[in-house]
Amino acid sequence: MRNMVLALLAVTLSPALLVSPASAASICAADLNANGDAADEGEMAACQIAIDGSALCPIEAIPCTASGDGNYACPLGEQYACSTTMPGMAPRCSPHSCIDTGANPIETVEPVDDPGAAADGTIDDEGNCLGSIEIFSGRALRCRPPGASVTFQNCCKDRDKIIKDSMGGSIGAIGTKIAIAKGVFTGMKAAYTAFRAGATAGQAASAGAHAIIIGIDPTSIAISLAVNFMMEVLLAGCDQQDMETGMLKGSGMCHEIGSYCSSSILGICIQKARGHCCFNTKLGRILQEQGRPQLAAFSQIGWGTPKEPYCRGFTTQEFQALDFSRMDLSEYYEEIEARAQTEIEIDMKDRIDAYLETVTP
Repeated sequence: MRNMVLALLAVTLSPALLVSPASAASICAADLNANGDAADEGEMAACQIAIDGSALCPIEAIPCTASGDGNYACPLGEQYACSTTMPGMAPRCSPHSCIDTGANPIETVEPVDDPGAAADGTIDDEGNCLGSIEIFSGRALRCRPPGASVTFQNCCKDRDKIIKDSMGGSIGAIGTKIAIAKGVFTGMKAAYTAFRAGATAGQAASAGAHAIIIGIDPTSIAISLAVNFMMEVLLAGCDQQDMETGMLKGSGMCHEIGSYCSSSILGICIQKARGHCCFNTKLGRILQEQGRPQLAAFSQIGWGTPKEPYCRGFTTQEFQALDFSRMDLSEYYEEIEARAQTEIEIDMKDRIDAYLETVTP
């Protein structure tokens, strides 16, 4: 599927860089909105093979004009060839030329595979941690907006809030307290693996939801929304990282750093990606955004780059040095205050039901 999609991509080239007549895997594109790339919808297309074997870019193609001697000329200039792609059809010409993807392969930047800080490290005989402790650490993730690699589907689209950013109660803490982001990673991996193995989107989503429930407190995630989310992104051609970022970002747990080019051909960008730092809770994201500007350790590197986000947590010394009186935590407070009494009661019932199912399966 991916190779077939890539064969439909496009690049603006000079008229001299024509593909060989025998090539069917030719593409063309144009920076129609003058934003420096050809990654937006409508800027890429598969080249059409003409009757004479040449390739015609359909982007901004116009009819050629007939002359008195029965020949045709391109109104854009004589340097542009007139081509007929179907018998009986009038010749057309385009200001954009085609390129053979076989001779000029597409270059793709692989996303950062960031597992995040380890949940447990080595300890001495007295139980003291021998490694470094990170507070509110995150993971580097990326998602892709509409472009060539995702068949112009938006894999960065904001989703419904699926994860509840609860600080947890006594019932929710029994046996299932694992970092939410790690639970999402497990679920997304299970869903994507199942889909790639031939499962339907519904079957893959069910596998992913089951993995999420095992990994985290089931009362902290809206399972029905998660299933619908996974089905939607799998059918859209998004990959595992797109899925992870979408779920965490939609729940307010990601800080977006910026965009970068993830796929290009001959130096022309045909697919962008957006880099993020995603955290285990919404509060973690807020404290990172509010706390980093206070610390000299982050003054130079900041959040890193969109391609390589810098998502480490605070050391214990850094966390103790934070001045919380200078932080604006209203976004988090408002979410807590907005909860009605009925919502609190429903949440408590969900936690109790989940606990009873655990102890009396």
